Amino acid sequence: MTYDLFIGDRLFSSWSMRGWLMLEKFGLPYRTHLIGLYSGTMAADMEPLAPARLVPALRLPDGTVVGESLAMAETLAERHPEARLWPSEPAARATARWLCAEMVAGFTALRGQCPMQLKYRWEGFSPSPDTLADLQRIETLWAHARKISGAASGPLFGTYSLADVFYTPIAARIIGYGLPVSEANRAYCMDLLSDVSVRQWRAMGMTVAYEPFPYAQDLPAQSWPIGGEAKALAVSTGPSINAICPYSGKPVTDFLELDGQIWGFCNPFCRDKSVVDPEAWPKFAAMIHSVNDS
Repeated sequence: MTYDLFIGDRLFSSWSMRGWLMLEKFGLPYRTHLIGLYSGTMAADMEPLAPARLVPALRLPDGTVVGESLAMAETLAERHPEARLWPSEPAARATARWLCAEMVAGFTALRGQCPMQLKYRWEGFSPSPDTLADLQRIETLWAHARKISGAASGPLFGTYSLADVFYTPIAARIIGYGLPVSEANRAYCMDLLSDVSVRQWRAMGMTVAYEPFPYAQDLPAQSWPIGGEAKALAVSTGPSINAICPYSGKPVTDFLELDGQIWGFCNPFCRDKSVVDPEAWPKFAAMIHSVNDS
């Protein structure tokens, strides 16, 4: 029973990130399909999913298509109660649904002025009064969630839930644009963005080059704060220490250098996502440690 998830470009599609995290973080089986948001093929790519017209979209194993992130979330929670996508305690669950619904319907100033991007931290960005009001509202909702759950830090409701999924792209905006929030909420944002699944999403997005870069700002930029300083380098030839790809188990054809050692992968994508953020990939890290510690 495998779901088909249709997504946009990972570096920029905040709603696609939400759809992916719903499946990835709760261990639900899926295949991803990339829709061409910036290649001009979006309309044609979406035709088989009609009347869905935006990403993400989810196709169920029986062929049913579900559009809109909140509908996807409720469908998956209904189909997989054992995964506990929503908090288990009734008041927390109701509050989490409230936070997600307000995320879907609101914060238009923040979303409009600060499009999500996962490559840079902009310095000197000036949020509008309406964006500041959105941030204040978000902090109010997060404080309310913690009052209901009793969780002083970490996930809003004590254990990771759909509420954290829906606010991860907000965290990316707060960190990427240096927006003013409390230190506690900045720490929460960094917790969300440090999650290994989020790091993997970003690393996969960084394998695509964009010219010009969408949503560029005429501001000084720093590298992304988690996994932003790549220590690995793609190289053209081996031999590599390993003979098979750590992800697929297939023979290696593409190579990277890390700390003076050459490692191999079965295709350029496997290599390039590892170049971007080597520490985001447990299978790659385990291979390195098994060799270096032997």
